[in-house]
Amino acid sequence: MFFPELVERYYSNGLYVFTSRFERTILGSIPFSFGDILYGILIVYLLISIGKTRKTWRKQWKDNLLKVLSGFSIFYFIFHLFWGMNYYRMPLFEKMNIQREYSSKDLYAFTEKLIAKTNEVQFAITHNKNQKVSNPYSQDSIFKKTQNGYDNLANQYPFFKYEIPSRKKSLFSLPLTYMGFGGYLNPFTNESQVNYKLPMYSFPNVVCHEMAHQIGYASESECNFIGFMACIKNDDLYFQYAAYNVALRYCLENVIMKDEARFKAFRPTINPGIIANFKETEFFWKQYDTFIDKGFHAFYDQFLKVNQQKDGLESYSKFVDLLINYYKGKDLK
Repeated sequence: MFFPELVERYYSNGLYVFTSRFERTILGSIPFSFGDILYGILIVYLLISIGKTRKTWRKQWKDNLLKVLSGFSIFYFIFHLFWGMNYYRMPLFEKMNIQREYSSKDLYAFTEKLIAKTNEVQFAITHNKNQKVSNPYSQDSIFKKTQNGYDNLANQYPFFKYEIPSRKKSLFSLPLTYMGFGGYLNPFTNESQVNYKLPMYSFPNVVCHEMAHQIGYASESECNFIGFMACIKNDDLYFQYAAYNVALRYCLENVIMKDEARFKAFRPTINPGIIANFKETEFFWKQYDTFIDKGFHAFYDQFLKVNQQKDGLESYSKFVDLLINYYKGKDLK
């Protein structure tokens, strides 16, 4: 597919709007993840099928291979029908008239501005620059509070409007953690699945990221950008902090790759409480760092590349491009 304007008009703003709203209307009020249960049933079915056919693979390998390919073809078609075509829609750079390129000078200037804003919000919450932020809300209340940010964002950009909520805590949160993922969108049920084991201070940002997938944006960098915008437009300081903290971490990673001396100059200007939250996230993921997450990351990296995201997992950090160019000459928020 190489017709982004047609996909944008007839699928992302046409068929997908209807199917996604229908799915969220049916499943959104169910308090548990229906999609996770479907996946569980599918996994059990596949294991039973493999057990039943393992003795026939040598003699009937052509028939068995044909069955596998047929099943995969149906799965792949349904995936694209209900969500996957969004990978081919018009890029957000074009939709919002945002430049693609930025200079090192642009990165350093934006990072400096972002440090100041993150420091400001962290201190507004804790009244102590040395204290890390601890989100006091329950996860269910965070799900509800996300709507405020998307409503405020849609007032400025109507194409980011989010309706008919379907946000769930994933039943597979422990496996997701070992796989190294904070959440995912189930493309067959349009449920936003969030890993409930995540550090709470960053939880709002992950929820808003997955909601961006629900409204039809497939690119990880674009969903990072939309999730960021929905969080900082939220009236709640904890949501704003979650977004600024994550964006700052991405920017600092880019800075250290370009100029380590510049990173060392930035480091003392960041409130120690923010650094403590960075370490909290680092410690969390380190507990679950095994060969499993490396394997799944390698698989997902290839999956993204096959589906129009040539940078693979690196596309997550590409939202820095959007941030820097969008906020040129603008104040944060």
